[in-house]
Amino acid sequence: QLQFVESGGGLVQPGGSLTLSCTASGYGFHNYHIGWFRQAPGKERDGITYISSSGEFIYYADVVKGRFTISRDIAKNTVYLQMNSLNADDTGLYSCASSTARFPAWVDFDSWGRGTQVVVSS
Repeated sequence: QLQFVESGGGLVQPGGSLTLSCTASGYGFHNYHIGWFRQAPGKERDGITYISSSGEFIYYADVVKGRFTISRDIAKNTVYLQMNSLNADDTGLYSCASSTARFPAWVDFDSWGRGTQVVVSS
């Protein structure tokens, strides 16, 4: 399985933007779907978006649709999450994970990285 290192988190004001990176190590990055998850303080971890192994299919949860953009750079073994129009509800620990399922559900993702913290506050 892949191993991940997330980066790019930090403190941002409401309405601001932030870009996260998820860099994978291990064999066969191009064979995995990659998803981004977040866990707000005191809440369970939720999937928010994923991109297919080919990069041709992307899913966004409604809470981030239109504000977040996921992309992947196969050559760099990296998946990005561009976050715009951030609000306080976007605060949380953001982590990435992988899946080989043909039509993955959130439960099909595993091998999470340690995550990067995002705090949206004025």
